Amino acid sequence: MTARGWFLFSLMGVVWGIPYLMIKVAVDAVSPSTVVFTRCALGAALLLPFALRQGGLTRTARAHWRPLLAFACIEIIAPWWTLTDAERHLSSSTAGLLIAGVPIVGVALARFFGDTERLGVRRVTGLALGLAGVGVLTVPHLTGGDARSLAEVLVTVVGYATAPLIAARHLKDVPSLQLTALCLTLAALVYAPAAALTRPAAVPSAEVLAALAGLGVVCTAVAFVAFLELIREAGPTRATVITYVNPAVAVAAGALFLDEPLTAGILAAFALILAGSVLATAAAPGRRPRREPDAPDPDGGDRAEAARTPAP
Repeated sequence: MTARGWFLFSLMGVVWGIPYLMIKVAVDAVSPSTVVFTRCALGAALLLPFALRQGGLTRTARAHWRPLLAFACIEIIAPWWTLTDAERHLSSSTAGLLIAGVPIVGVALARFFGDTERLGVRRVTGLALGLAGVGVLTVPHLTGGDARSLAEVLVTVVGYATAPLIAARHLKDVPSLQLTALCLTLAALVYAPAAALTRPAAVPSAEVLAALAGLGVVCTAVAFVAFLELIREAGPTRATVITYVNPAVAVAAGALFLDEPLTAGILAAFALILAGSVLATAAAPGRRPRREPDAPDPDGGDRAEAARTPAP
């Protein structure tokens, strides 16, 4: 991978590792609906003009409105609210580590929806390790009134793992920029009434406003653009490896900026989930991986691969 590729990879590792920190800061002062609306509205405002310049946005929306609606609901509208609401009670590091289980759930869902590839001992071991890591992380919270928060994160994980299946089967012909802009716009419209009803009585602090701006501008709009460039530079398979880097950033950010505890349990859970994700998503033994093109087009056939890495 080139120096530019490594720069983009490092950038994405941070950009999609810090949303959990920003969500935690913002949701302590404003409602989850306001957080999601602000994030989606800012992202849509920045990306929609570029999507319009591509042309054919209205035609795309009309031709693919059913899968677009399903993708928006499962990838953004439901998961972003449940994740944000869960962080009212869970630490940002815990949320980030639980989201790391997305690749594991993705493997299980792919099997359920007809993936005929043999799992093998390696991938089964990975699933078991990942589930053990989730157990280590969640059991201490079950007695503290956080069962609902854990269930909300589970909804988020299932959504992030399911949405790529929709993109791969029904949205392969939709340019990634148009797909993202349309979904963010729809999500912003959905949450606008709730955000208006639950708006804070006073202007939030500068810290909260900065967190909201960071979520919308950096972690949504800029992140999607940078990720598309990373796919161009390194290919879709290497690009999705950031899924394994983001949780480490989430844990470190929570410990550094929010004084969240970095316990032995968290470290053990991180090791188990990371190892499980790597093993569960590895190619089956004896199966030759598909050769990556030198310069994949993020607006072409590789956009389904791009969708496999969730935006937190």
